[in-house]
Amino acid sequence: MEFLFEYGLFLAKAITLVVAIAVVIGLIVASSVKGAASDKGQIAIARLNERYDSMREALQHAVLSEKALKQLEKTEKKEAKQKEKAEKKGDEVARRKRVYVLDFDGDIKASAADELRETVTAVLTIAEPQDEVVVKLESGGGMVHSYGLASSQLARIADKSIPLTVCVDKVAASGGYMMACVADKILAAPFAIIGSIGVVAQIPNFHKVLKKHDVDYEMLTAGKYKRTLTMLGENTDEGRKKFVEDLEDTHVLFKDFVSSHREQVDVEDVATGEIWFGSRALDKKLIDAISTSDEYLYGLSAESDLFEVSFEQKKTLPEKLGLSVSVAVESTLTKVWGKVSQRYFS
Repeated sequence: MEFLFEYGLFLAKAITLVVAIAVVIGLIVASSVKGAASDKGQIAIARLNERYDSMREALQHAVLSEKALKQLEKTEKKEAKQKEKAEKKGDEVARRKRVYVLDFDGDIKASAADELRETVTAVLTIAEPQDEVVVKLESGGGMVHSYGLASSQLARIADKSIPLTVCVDKVAASGGYMMACVADKILAAPFAIIGSIGVVAQIPNFHKVLKKHDVDYEMLTAGKYKRTLTMLGENTDEGRKKFVEDLEDTHVLFKDFVSSHREQVDVEDVATGEIWFGSRALDKKLIDAISTSDEYLYGLSAESDLFEVSFEQKKTLPEKLGLSVSVAVESTLTKVWGKVSQRYFS
């Protein structure tokens, strides 16, 4: 009888856990479907000048004497009054240059291109040729078509004759450099990785494994080169040759793209798939100057208004609940697994 009671208690716990997991999966699926149907978000703006002013004021109060602070405050008030007086008289006051700062942190699929599309569109609704767009770009490259689209988003800025600067603090290689070379000016940190103008493709093949276990694999296609290399079928020399031809053609397109945007670069010299650190990349004319994004932006802040523009996805209620529940379940399962592993595998 005691055995049946313990068994029933265990079964109840097991059912509760299964139901909880099912609910979590349901919430996640529902949120993903709803999110796909209404992919809403909003543009967020942050004034970088205010951030720099806040930093400066904090340090001023920490290091300056009370007398010096009063003198500084007096000077700033005087300048503000002079500006206000000029505006009241109707004197023409030149508009300060506006700098719009965008971020692109790329993965292999250039997923950030979706947010880039939104921020570029937002900036183009107001930016003028006297302004500037600065993109802080970090990417080691990825899929050709994905980075081709991301590059096209930056090209929209150049097509409007708005100065475009790309800052690379860590890496802009392969597809990342494809994006960077669209800019009028490329800046890189001293040890940022630049280049890798090449194309690579790799694919595993399990044909011998299947053959060893007497497993047949059939693939039917219409079109001689619909599939050149496969993972499960037997690859042919003809298929390999065609695959390499496609790679070479993609490489030619990549080189032509770089040449069309950076005529000063000797493409045949750099299109070897190699990478260069910032200072070496400058020698190869792959970049225009050595500078971090922080140094460049702070230098602009004295004479320009800086706006950091980003696109924030709105999370639906199911998404928020799904995230909270999934975190809770993950934490619980981790604790349970820890106890189980200690009990049976220690």
